[in-house]
Amino acid sequence: MKRLITALGLAFAPISAAADGTAGDFDYYVMALSWSPNWCALEGDGRDSPQCDESEDFGWVLHGLWPQYESGWPDYCPTTVPNPTRRQTSEMADIMGTSGLAWYQWNKHGVCSGLNSTQYYALAREAYETFVIPQAFRKLTSQVSLPASLIEEAFMDQNDELDADEITVTCRSGYIQEVRICMTKDLEFRRCGSDVIRDCSLDDALFDPVR
Repeated sequence: MKRLITALGLAFAPISAAADGTAGDFDYYVMALSWSPNWCALEGDGRDSPQCDESEDFGWVLHGLWPQYESGWPDYCPTTVPNPTRRQTSEMADIMGTSGLAWYQWNKHGVCSGLNSTQYYALAREAYETFVIPQAFRKLTSQVSLPASLIEEAFMDQNDELDADEITVTCRSGYIQEVRICMTKDLEFRRCGSDVIRDCSLDDALFDPVR
């Protein structure tokens, strides 16, 4: 009954709305990959984030591995497992950009996975490192505008078993924002839920080069 009420509430809520949940009780994962130069242009530079320092060359970074319902998602689930150590979060910065993001993702999403922090970070790294990320975009030397669908096609070309209904591209303020891949709990590709599957339809989305 609680899940039914939550689902009905989400039907009339904005897309940013989140649901409470129980750790380990979810249907699938969304792996979100963020194009770091675009995030820096939209937000990171204003925060003076170390991810955007000129000495860094991040491309696609792991925004998060999010437990998801078929409609909606849990977050900030109550849990008795210990929080990650500073060492654990700093060890995730190579694929997540900053240790701060690693902490935030655990605190909001990881606690809903039913895993402890060591297991969750290991699973997130496995998802990221076993997924083939197109390298062609790293060769750009200046900002370009391109169809968002081109980003999706590039990822499907590199991952033969990935279908169009298992990946979605989001945009924000005219920029390519994220690529989101839907996975089972065993990290197999699967169809995205109805609230995830909607793609950005821009034909002229901005895409900044790696600095």
